[in-house]
Amino acid sequence: MTDLEIARQTPLAPIEDVACKMGLPADDLERYGKYIAKIPLRLSGPQKGRLILVTAITATKAGIGKTTVSIGLALGLNHIGKKAVVALREPSLGPCFGMKGGAAGGGHAQVLPMERINLHFTGDFHAITAAHNMVSALLDNYLYQHAAEGFGLKEVTWRRVLDVNDRSLRSIVTGLGPATNGIPAQAGFDITPASELMAILCLASSLDDLRQRVGRIILGYRYDGSAFTVNDLGATGAVMALLNDAVMPNLVQTTEQTPAIVHGGPFANIAHGCNSLLATKMALAHSEYTITEAGFGADLGAEKFYNILCRQGGLQPDLTVIVATAQGLKMHGGVALDAIKEPNLDGLRCGLANLDRHVANLRSFGQSVVVVFNRFVTDTDEEMALLRDHCENTLHAPFVINDAWARGGEGAADMARLVVDTIEKQPSAPLRFTYSDDQPLREKVEAVARNIYGAASVSFSKAALNRLALAEKMGMSRCPVCIAKTQFSFSADAKRYGAVSGFDLPVRDVVLNAGAGMVVVIAGEILRMPGLPRVPQANHIDCIDGQIEGLS
Repeated sequence: MTDLEIARQTPLAPIEDVACKMGLPADDLERYGKYIAKIPLRLSGPQKGRLILVTAITATKAGIGKTTVSIGLALGLNHIGKKAVVALREPSLGPCFGMKGGAAGGGHAQVLPMERINLHFTGDFHAITAAHNMVSALLDNYLYQHAAEGFGLKEVTWRRVLDVNDRSLRSIVTGLGPATNGIPAQAGFDITPASELMAILCLASSLDDLRQRVGRIILGYRYDGSAFTVNDLGATGAVMALLNDAVMPNLVQTTEQTPAIVHGGPFANIAHGCNSLLATKMALAHSEYTITEAGFGADLGAEKFYNILCRQGGLQPDLTVIVATAQGLKMHGGVALDAIKEPNLDGLRCGLANLDRHVANLRSFGQSVVVVFNRFVTDTDEEMALLRDHCENTLHAPFVINDAWARGGEGAADMARLVVDTIEKQPSAPLRFTYSDDQPLREKVEAVARNIYGAASVSFSKAALNRLALAEKMGMSRCPVCIAKTQFSFSADAKRYGAVSGFDLPVRDVVLNAGAGMVVVIAGEILRMPGLPRVPQANHIDCIDGQIEGLS
């Protein structure tokens, strides 16, 4: 059966019953129909549970299956009698209608109702898109209304956003036509997950913190070099009004009716790639074990989870799970993409270097690591045995096969037992960050590039160096860095697979996210507005007799 068929055949519990499993009072929920609710922030509390991060080896275009493993681990833990909640990001319409078709897990390890989660859900993405573009409209209006007074900005850095892949909007001109249409200006669009408001929503620790962060957003620079912010625009309150509901985490359920919190959705290749801090803390307050996921490979998602989210939010993971697939390892071992589903022990063996690099990186943060093999029907017993032997005898890392896609919680029970046993016997040490707050921003970028990616050097464009200098001048020197680069390689070259090292990392631009409290560093040719493929997944999505098709 397809993911969609499994989802439709799975009975759903009323959301009040799901909330009860977390100890949440049903009367306090903000319901969105029978099976979805928002959780008011006042229902959070002190952390009681253990925190588990799920990350992965460097991704293939089809992914590695982190979300399926994350959900599967929650199912497995509940299956063996533990109280577990999974906290995930919300899917973006961009990938859903572009490459993936859906992002709510797979098989018998999904979050439900998957059609609503994958599409409009509770409107969080729409709220962020609307708030972001409202700021754009207010800024353009401010410039137009005050132009006669001599007010102007030397540079406008605030772009618009849209949650659909559209390469034609990457660079545009606004204000054309008569003078009443505004001031002509070069502008452009990013995808909504790249919005600073998305990052702020996912990093804020409270409503007051959210307000402070929104007000600090830099929209552009005056001619004297000073920043012009959302507070200066007088738009902070309006943004807060639009985000009033979006800031509350969303409660849904898994295929086995266990609680799941799905909230926020930054991409790890262009942003920090983690679900909201508020959602993770809500789960930690109401579970024995909280499982969360960081996007793409560990060099992107896990690095930013530790260095940005944990640093700002005070989180301490008890364990990190890294997901590997035979297909992914064979790709990194030099096997042609059209042959990675075929048995190839030599290719798999050569690709193990990618796994080894990621495990070493995770351990550099003080993390105890479990390797999970995400099983596909094309995988052979010989391939699984080779990976087990390598993990247990070379990496000295616990290894387990995940079969949650096919068998739900029962198929993840061994994984759950291994995770519990590892946390009890060998929990992670206190986090060791890649760089200190006091290091100059350039050194922070170089530390990540050299120590995590394996780069020999970093080349900064003149524009990037100027922006880093401006960040230091504006008091952002203690901020973490968020490097935007391809998810398909340790390097900035998407086609350099494996465990490539000794390369130069080219940094072409820097964006100051003063509200999010981080400096975004753009490496290589990474784009903050993706394009659509030759045959978008949208061509296969339809609504027939009220039923959504193609989201699988």
